[in-house]
Amino acid sequence: MTDRINHWIDGKPCEGVSERSGDVFDPATGQVRAKVAFAAQDDVDAAVAAASRALPGWRGTSLAGRTRVLFAFRELLSARRHELAKIVTSEHGKVESDAAGEIARAIENVEYACGAAQMLKGGFSENASTGVDVYSISQPLGVVGVISPFNFPAMVPLWFVPNALACGNTVVLKPSEKDPSAAVFIAELFAEAGLPDGVLNVLHGDKVAVDGLLEHRDVKAISFVGSTPIAKYVYETGTRHGKRVQALGGAKNHMVVLPDADLDLAADAAVSAGFGSAGERCMAVSVVVAVDPVGDELVAKIAERIKRLRVGDGMRPTSEMGPLVTAAHHERVESYVEAGVEAGARLVVDGRGIEVDGEDGGFWLGPTLFDQVTPDMSVYTDEIFGPVLAVARAEGYDAALELINANPYGNGTAIFTNDGRAARRFQNEVEVGMVGVNVPIPVPVGYYSFGGWKDSLFGDSHAYGPEGFHFFTRTKVVTSRWPDPSQGGVNLGFPRNS
Repeated sequence: MTDRINHWIDGKPCEGVSERSGDVFDPATGQVRAKVAFAAQDDVDAAVAAASRALPGWRGTSLAGRTRVLFAFRELLSARRHELAKIVTSEHGKVESDAAGEIARAIENVEYACGAAQMLKGGFSENASTGVDVYSISQPLGVVGVISPFNFPAMVPLWFVPNALACGNTVVLKPSEKDPSAAVFIAELFAEAGLPDGVLNVLHGDKVAVDGLLEHRDVKAISFVGSTPIAKYVYETGTRHGKRVQALGGAKNHMVVLPDADLDLAADAAVSAGFGSAGERCMAVSVVVAVDPVGDELVAKIAERIKRLRVGDGMRPTSEMGPLVTAAHHERVESYVEAGVEAGARLVVDGRGIEVDGEDGGFWLGPTLFDQVTPDMSVYTDEIFGPVLAVARAEGYDAALELINANPYGNGTAIFTNDGRAARRFQNEVEVGMVGVNVPIPVPVGYYSFGGWKDSLFGDSHAYGPEGFHFFTRTKVVTSRWPDPSQGGVNLGFPRNS
């Protein structure tokens, strides 16, 4: 009998009222491993109602009490990180070492949220006017929704949920229906850590669940990560319904290699950043911009490394790259390989039909390398989200910079060089939110914030870090005076400071 993955509402598993469900696959075999419940509007209402009931008690819990739960959760997560990594691998397909790295970065964000007492301090001005004190306080928004993607089923929820909880909000988390079990595992750990029932709820499903959260009058804010078209939809729909929204979208991340760069280092970085997690990362390098005259040598070095990669079942310790997440996604990514060939790009390494250490029914596509890619080709313009790396050529630094700045995305970028002046110029001139200098995947540490520019972000706040705390709170300014009884009288003029 196929297992069923249920919602987590008000501190316990809940089948919900809807009979609809979706298949959850083992990407390495192509077999259905579970059914996941799909929410109806009544299920959305139940999850939001549970969060609303829990809000007064959680909001009224002291900062010390809230952070005590976060510290306990951090210890449980750290102790059971390998168990969670196996869950991620079994449903997403990424190799266990990659899943373990995802959880390590998630723990960074939990640790940052444990410092809520420091982050939520307000300002205070004594005697701002005669006998008047002015101070600011940060208060929670209320019930907030988190909609997370399939590619980081543990890390992305933990970008948002710990900060939201630390600030005193209650949460409804809607994970991807492709790999939903990690979210339930996280909710169970929070319950074990002492989080009261209803403070964190997990709601599974598709567009019905998403729209239900976006339109629900009791949901005050939405955090979203996904593709740019859906991010734009989430932002426009959520804000139209009066919500605060941060919606992180897609990417087309470029890695510039200047002629003075260490080409072995650059080739290693391009392969690691292009094919880790089978390219299913919003921070994956998908375009290498080779600045003349290094293109031919760099492409040869990248191809040499690709051919040594071991593709196989993520559960097997010898595997370095796993399968894609679903058959539909595999078909989509493979269609881009065909489109690149038809458009005239040079297919240097073809990942189709690769021999793998795994079952024949898995969603396999090996690392694929194109050279001589131009900006009019779909392998350049579109976010493929798979193990397809494109090499474009540029005559010089200015041409490489122009290529990146003309792109509608602005998530991450990198430059490989030994010239400090060129690196400094690049970090100032490139129109991208996250920049790496000889670092191919410049994901910020937990005490900075994550987010891009242009069509990679909708809304004003980036994820986690200081901006995460800002997003999940609103500021109230209090002006107080305890007057001397001897003073008084009516004054109809506008208040002045004196």
